[in-house]
Amino acid sequence: MTDKAKATNYKREFNAQNYDRIEITVKKGMKQSLQEAAKESGESINGYIKTAIQSRYKADTGNDIDL
Repeated sequence: MTDKAKATNYKREFNAQNYDRIEITVKKGMKQSLQEAAKESGESINGYIKTAIQSRYKADTGNDIDL
């Protein structure tokens, strides 16, 4: 196994042990729109969506959430 493959496997195992995954489905073309908005904000699409979730969660519950 190459060093790159070992590193990839380590990352996958680490993520599986430390994170939950949530899949989001959007209408065709919206992914590109979200990616562009994220880029304009200087964020990844994942960071952009997490920021939106944190904002909504705070508005709904009054509590902060660490994603």
